[in-house]
Amino acid sequence: MAQQIFGVDLGTSNFKLVNQSAGKVLNEKNIIAIKNKTEVFDYGDFAYEMYERAPANIEVSFPVQSGVIADIKNMDILFECFFRKFNNSANVGSSDFCVAVPTDITEVEKKAFYDLIAESKVKSKKITIVDKPIAAAVGVDIDVDSPRGNLIIDIGAETTEISVISLGGIVLTKIIKAGGSKLDETICNIVKKKYNLVIGSRTAETLKINLADAMDESDTIFTAYGRNIVTGLPACKDISSSLVFEAIQESLFSILDAVKIILERTPPELAADIMNKGVYLTGGSAQIKNLDRLITKETGLKVNIAENPSETVIHGISKIISDPELHGLMYVPTEKKYD
Repeated sequence: MAQQIFGVDLGTSNFKLVNQSAGKVLNEKNIIAIKNKTEVFDYGDFAYEMYERAPANIEVSFPVQSGVIADIKNMDILFECFFRKFNNSANVGSSDFCVAVPTDITEVEKKAFYDLIAESKVKSKKITIVDKPIAAAVGVDIDVDSPRGNLIIDIGAETTEISVISLGGIVLTKIIKAGGSKLDETICNIVKKKYNLVIGSRTAETLKINLADAMDESDTIFTAYGRNIVTGLPACKDISSSLVFEAIQESLFSILDAVKIILERTPPELAADIMNKGVYLTGGSAQIKNLDRLITKETGLKVNIAENPSETVIHGISKIISDPELHGLMYVPTEKKYD
């Protein structure tokens, strides 16, 4: 029986798992519901349905924060639950794993991703690491071993990672605290400030999906339901796309400022390649309307958006573990590396 190899992308918002041999992908919310502090009540997409709705005895939380593992205990439980669900089996034998990790984090934080699998109840034979920008680049069909430079902008839930890659390595990278969840937070704040209406983050996400326009060219209205601060009663209000733009524009321009900083530091020859090919936009919030046009307007660069931007990294991992010529992009961490 051939050795099974799994790819893992532990996102702040979503957990993604791919089976190299089967080619199928699991993509669910990276969230867990714990009842009475000890009992796993639910997890994944079903637990997300309880988010901001659960009673006091059920704690619903995301164990990954800002791209790193903040709650190792619950993440360990989630990893095992997702793995068993994905394989429809209590025991699939010892398997190999390749885990995507952010680059601009501490070595201790990187080691936590490795240890999560190494110390879990899921049997692992070999565990390797791949940097997220490299996996994202492979996911959008970039020849990462080429000496040509490529700029990847990966907008996640709480962070955006901007990287220049060449010859299978990362030349420059920068992570900023701006992403989809941050946009949701700013939408909550502006609705509260303007209409005295308190809305949840899920409602804010719905407003973002339906109304967000990076160029402020839309003229759309969407009804939001929440609680009126003054009366304390349930209320609703029609929210305009222009108000959502007002909420998210600061975060969008902070991403653009970071892109410009990376471009300023990019060696001239690689900058010429980026000018020729454009930038590659991935991550869930890459789907914000006209975001590509805004980037082009501010940088003068063409923007290539991944076909399924929220799953670019996991598809990249799938290609890496399937193609022997790309195996050199993975590495096995050593204790010395983390001293």
